[in-house]
Amino acid sequence: MINSEEQRNIMQQKDKIRARYKNANKDNLEIIPATPTENFHEDKSEKRVAVYARVSTGDPRQTSSYELQKNYYRDAIDRHPSWKLSEIYADEGITGTSLHHRDAFIKMIRDCKEGKIDLIITKSVSRFARNVLDCIGHVRELKALQPPIGVFFETENIYTLDPDSEMGLSFIATLAQEESHNKSKSMDVSIEMRFSSRIYLTPTLLGYDHDEDGNLIINEEEAKTVRLIFFMYLYGYTCQQIADTLSSLGQKTKKKNTQWAPGSILQILQNERHCGDILARKTWTPSYLNHKSRKNRGNRNQYRDRGHHEAIISRDDFIAVQHLISNAKYGNRGILPDLQVIAEGALKGFVSINPRWAGFSAEDYICASRSICNLGAISDNCIAVEAQSGDFDLRGYEIARSQFFDSVLKPCVTFSSNELKFGAECIRKMNNISFVEMLLHPDQHLLAVRPTTSQNRNAIRWAVLKEETYQPRTISGAAFLKTIYEIYGWEADCKYRIRGIRKQNDDESVYVFDMRETEIFIPSNSMGEALAATAERRIFSNIKPLIATSKSICAYPAQWAENFGSDYYRHAQAQELLIFSETGEWNIQSEGQAYNKSPLHVTSGENLKIHIAQIIEDIRQNGG
Repeated sequence: MINSEEQRNIMQQKDKIRARYKNANKDNLEIIPATPTENFHEDKSEKRVAVYARVSTGDPRQTSSYELQKNYYRDAIDRHPSWKLSEIYADEGITGTSLHHRDAFIKMIRDCKEGKIDLIITKSVSRFARNVLDCIGHVRELKALQPPIGVFFETENIYTLDPDSEMGLSFIATLAQEESHNKSKSMDVSIEMRFSSRIYLTPTLLGYDHDEDGNLIINEEEAKTVRLIFFMYLYGYTCQQIADTLSSLGQKTKKKNTQWAPGSILQILQNERHCGDILARKTWTPSYLNHKSRKNRGNRNQYRDRGHHEAIISRDDFIAVQHLISNAKYGNRGILPDLQVIAEGALKGFVSINPRWAGFSAEDYICASRSICNLGAISDNCIAVEAQSGDFDLRGYEIARSQFFDSVLKPCVTFSSNELKFGAECIRKMNNISFVEMLLHPDQHLLAVRPTTSQNRNAIRWAVLKEETYQPRTISGAAFLKTIYEIYGWEADCKYRIRGIRKQNDDESVYVFDMRETEIFIPSNSMGEALAATAERRIFSNIKPLIATSKSICAYPAQWAENFGSDYYRHAQAQELLIFSETGEWNIQSEGQAYNKSPLHVTSGENLKIHIAQIIEDIRQNGG
């Protein structure tokens, strides 16, 4: 509450303020008039005037509009006694919703900042910019210059140096932007209607011409070049080698150039229209303001029309090329590979891992293995255990798991989502070889590693010679590890370490790893969140105990917590030992046989060689 004394003081202060304004003496006050606000239509001062003109498409029919704009403003400036034309800045075939590619507009703004322009005239707000931020932002930027530069929008009769112009300009700029938005939506609807009616955009394409109805028809001379490109790539040539060959032969691109680039070759190889198909709506534009296209990853409907027109390349050859392209980053070269599955010997049913091919799925490996042996064929085998007189009765005793002991001198392999590495002991006991072949048995959850040479297409260099000692090498597994993780149900963010058993017969040796007997390394930074939602994460529901380290936490399968290892007698029948039973076959160097559940009828290597030679000879004889 304000007491009476405080209230009396407040009233006295208010009375003093009122008296000051009532008794102001203006006898000695001189008022200096402000410079009157410039009236655009009455201003007679000399000005360097710039004109900005723009049409939104490169359609020849809009050329007349473009030229009329420029001629009109030349005449208008000539008629004004105090104006001098600085320059006409014109962008043709450029949208107004973005400054991207609007080179003339950008140059005009730069010239304004350099003091070369006093006034800008343009037809309308939509010609200047259809983006509210660009429009208002540049107007304010020009107004803040010294001296300020105004923009006159003729259709709307707005001059930006007028004090009250910004509200009207903002409103009209918003309408212009919304108009562009509506046009963009209408264009999307139009595209959907066209594509759903099998009316596609058919740009020029090497190997094809257009008939009077716009349909693609084969141009036989250009088709030779297309076939040569596909056959050479299937045969193992790189895009650079193909480009060099075409350049040396003097073959012409669709634009009649004789110099070829690897990028152009790749575009031809990836265009499905060469096999008679059309895939429409490969890209889409998320924003109508910047018009930047993005790859269509299910964001919009796509339309695949098979057999739309006559093919130059068979569809199987085209599919094979796409597989080769997608796997080129893994170092794969040559003809489309098959899965190789062992049909006999101790490794029967094992499938060789191709380290440079990502095209095989988990299902492919499983089907390849089952094509040779039925599910459970190995697990049904048992080694008879016969007690001899004087033997100890070891029932109830366990063989302790090697994972509970120091692993430095134990043969092991460690997997992560993109690489793997074998332990030094594996390499030492395999007699210091450099190359091995990895094979897996999906149903039995086994991995086998056998010696091989560098000539083996599936060879993996697992060791390097350093200072006269073979040392483990980190193996990149980007092409196949994702599939292995899927087969064994592993978590992508974890590492897995498995101990191996080496089996040897005379000069033959092989390592076998039971992929169920894994140590799991869980990243420490994700452990807190995972433990907070244990019930929701399958990975932690069957794992204990945990051993924490600085970067990760080592976890074991939950059943390991109840015992030290496997029963003594059952240990003799471990999965990785059963495949080498005394009565079984050995023959671990047995070569695999090709498996492909849905083979492509790809042109054979011999026929590719013949076709390539014939096309090149034909080009040389006919001069193109």
